[in-house]
Amino acid sequence: MPQIKQRPSPFGRGQNRICAVAACKTATEMARQIRVGLRETATIELRLDWLGSDSERRKLLRWLGKQKFPGAKFLATCRRKVAGGEFDGDIQAELFWLMEARRAGCVWCDVEVETERELPDQSIREYAVPPRVMLSMHDFDRTPKLPRSVSCPPHGEVDVVKIAAKALTIADSVRLLRLAKQSRCIVAVPMGEVGFPGRLLALREGSALAYAPIGDATAPGQVGLRELKHLYRAHLLTRKTEVYGVIGDPIRHSLSPLMHNTGFVARKRDAVYLPFLVRDLKDFLGAIPEFGVRGFSVTIPHKETILKHLADCDRLAADIGAVNTVVVRRNGSLYGLNTDYVGVLRALERRMTLRGSGVLVFGAGGSARAAAFALARAGAEVFICARRDSAAKELARAVKGETIPRRALRSEKFDAILNTTPVGMHPHEKESPLSSQELRCNLVMDLIYRPSQTKLLKLAKQKGIATVSGLDMFLAQGFAQWEIWTETKPPEAAMRRAVVAKLQNG
Repeated sequence: MPQIKQRPSPFGRGQNRICAVAACKTATEMARQIRVGLRETATIELRLDWLGSDSERRKLLRWLGKQKFPGAKFLATCRRKVAGGEFDGDIQAELFWLMEARRAGCVWCDVEVETERELPDQSIREYAVPPRVMLSMHDFDRTPKLPRSVSCPPHGEVDVVKIAAKALTIADSVRLLRLAKQSRCIVAVPMGEVGFPGRLLALREGSALAYAPIGDATAPGQVGLRELKHLYRAHLLTRKTEVYGVIGDPIRHSLSPLMHNTGFVARKRDAVYLPFLVRDLKDFLGAIPEFGVRGFSVTIPHKETILKHLADCDRLAADIGAVNTVVVRRNGSLYGLNTDYVGVLRALERRMTLRGSGVLVFGAGGSARAAAFALARAGAEVFICARRDSAAKELARAVKGETIPRRALRSEKFDAILNTTPVGMHPHEKESPLSSQELRCNLVMDLIYRPSQTKLLKLAKQKGIATVSGLDMFLAQGFAQWEIWTETKPPEAAMRRAVVAKLQNG
């Protein structure tokens, strides 16, 4: 690998360390993206390889050469397909367009390691490409073995090295971000959905840049420019920032990051809330010290299995046998609670009298347990129906309720039915856990909140049955989590508006 120049903060400070990625098929659309991107940051990557033809590349660079964007730093990329890009040309064509980009005013270029390897006897500096050079290495399949550090001697062929690798585990992101801590000349990009939190924390960990698309995503696990800057505030995060999150599988559908981060922004609190795709609990738990996590929400499928990793647990959560909220104590130990219980009560008590009512809980997982305990303690008669007969029987015993077989739902009648399963959750909106013939009740509540009107609720409405979306429960449990973690009252109105607007906009 070529030697790397040591340069402090090569892209400046603050928001300018966010690199807005302009990538589209036409020069006209890319010019529009550039103008949008410059409202948020002075650093713009031009994905010349994404443009549909040489004529579009020529048109864009001619336009750019006539513009005046004071303070802007343009980074030209013309990544060939052999390196994971969109450009069909050979190495000479790639270098030609990078040289044209310099003539148009680009001061940076991204040259992939595949190109550098094809110039074994020459330096990239021998070509009239933009004067500042980033050497990029991509691994779209895994995170390879990495050195402990990358030294940056005072003279060399490139200014910055970018390492973008797919994170298969959270530990992969940790390894890549550790490398970024060693030098300002490293750009660290954990790719993929597992790497998503690492992308958001990259600048805090020392990465010279964090990438965000202005339009559609150009790489797996990317977050949009406005979201990265204004919701997650990636350029403002420091080691003093309180880090919270939600763990689950799947997780990107969750609106918890939107809800909590909106609250942090409204309260001007130095805190951030991140979504962690967690398939292995030990993988996430091992990263808590590295990321400085102070608390986290727990969703499917970890609400019950997290219990064995806790040092202590709230009595109610222990009785329920499921945890959706964890506090990381100063000594690193974990304390568990359950706020789903509060959410169910607040959502239903506004719509019906629970004492003496007969309520069917469909499902027997973590959310079902919280719902069943809430209903039983409110005086309702609880019935459990679940795919796993043993789990249904165990839950029914715990709340002094009854189990009911699926076949009986077409004849039995209830005051209310609660769906606690994930069936019908985004992106599987066309599915329903129960058929229309099984909805023999006065009210149906679906704990799913995205979409707010699930197929199950639509079926209930068609039969004239009252419905309750999972949104009220979702907000109530989230507000309770906020109070537990911050010991302050949440800005409920702002958090509710953000979530409702997102649901209304699809």
